[in-house]
Amino acid sequence: MLELILGGARSGKSRLAEKLADESGLEVVYVATSQALDGEMTARVAEHRARRPGHWALVEEPLALARVLREQAAPNRCLLVDCLTLWLTNLLLLEDTQRLTAEREALLACIGQLPGRILLVSNESGLGVVPLGELTRRYVDEAGWLHQALAERSQRVVFTVAGLPMVLKGEAL
Repeated sequence: MLELILGGARSGKSRLAEKLADESGLEVVYVATSQALDGEMTARVAEHRARRPGHWALVEEPLALARVLREQAAPNRCLLVDCLTLWLTNLLLLEDTQRLTAEREALLACIGQLPGRILLVSNESGLGVVPLGELTRRYVDEAGWLHQALAERSQRVVFTVAGLPMVLKGEAL
């Protein structure tokens, strides 16, 4: 089952995904896409680590997400990817401008064929003012297109606000 969990910053989307993974009864592999490049991000990573059960496996991969998902997916396993927008940012900041297209296409090609349960967490950033800079406009556009493509392929899509999940597609929580 493929599930997309969207929400703004500090909306409760990661906590919801962690709860669903924990309640799944499956072996959980947490796929972290962040890179702790500053003190604030290091603190966020530590907060997420402290919240997770110690028996969950962890794979840290900032770029080659499709490869990791293909390697880790199994019928008795839940993969929790947190988060797609950090992964997208990592790709946007590369000097290789073709890498984003290649990685996105690889993700979209494999995501519907993976066994087990897949929980994808991502920031919904398209609800605000149109960004002024070229890079931020591209980020919002790329995230929006990615979310649309993943929502189409997902069995359940949830939008989280103030810790409250709203199911947009699929079975109720």
